[in-house]
Parts: sequence; structure tokens; C-alpha cells
Amino acid sequence: MAGNSRTVTVNRKAYHDYHIQESIETGLVLKGSEIKSIRAGRINLRDAYARPGNGELWLHNSHIASYDAASYNVHDPMRPRKLLLHRKEIDNLTGLAKQQGLTLVPLKLYIKRGVAKLELGVARGKKLYDKRETLARREISREMDRALKRKAER
Repeated sequence: MAGNSRTVTVNRKAYHDYHIQESIETGLVLKGSEIKSIRAGRINLRDAYARPGNGELWLHNSHIASYDAASYNVHDPMRPRKLLLHRKEIDNLTGLAKQQGLTLVPLKLYIKRGVAKLELGVARGKKLYDKRETLARREISREMDRALKRKAER
């Protein structure tokens, strides 16, 4: 990401539930009230995923809250949103999504040069023991940092 971008939301659950193999930047087709809501930070990517359909990629289950100041032209908060990619990228991601155990999950949404961008990850689901191992590793790292900090204070 460039220095002139602002992260709006990060999908922490994706990093907890999946092994991210690769990621790609995509654009989104949005309505006016949706981009205003995104800029206000009123978006949830927690249970969202991308799925191919009609030769395109679509973002499902993302919730963009309705914009209060919009008059009659309000959007459906849960509507599927089209992702903007080159044809080769769409074909590549569609092939990966059809493989056993791989899914396309949104990792992060940010504003880059005034345009909303989505970081989409190709992910494989973690097993329960993988999640426990990750938590244990993180806890050990925290303990080591605390010990080093205590030692440095002496």
C-alpha cells in the first residue's frame, strides 16, 4: 500500500481462521451512499467471502451500514458487490477457489487515493489444533517480551 492510504477495517477473524497463502488488491463497485458509509468506518467484513459467478468475482456477506444522510436512494446493507479485477486475475482466482479447501476471504478494506480498495486473500481453513498452536505461540512471544522488558528496567 502507498503512503497516502487509510485502512478502514481489518478482518481479524480471517487471520485467526485461515492460513493466508497469497493476497491481491481489488476494487469494488459501490453506490454513493456505500462509499460514504465506508469512509465513516461503518463496514463489517467478519463473515464475508468472495465467490465467482457469471465470469466475475462477487463479495458476499459484507455489511455496509446504510448512510443516515442519504435520502431516498439507500442501499441494501448485505447486497453482493462486484469486485474489479483483470480477466487473467479473475480466471486465476476462480481456479484457486474451485480447488478443495481453498476460499477467497477479504482481509482488509482501505481508501487509496480516494478510492475504496479491498485486499482479498486466497486462504485454506485452519484446523482447531492449528488455532491453538497459533495462540500458544503468541502467548510465548508475549511472555518473552515481558521478561525482556522487566530485565531492561532493572
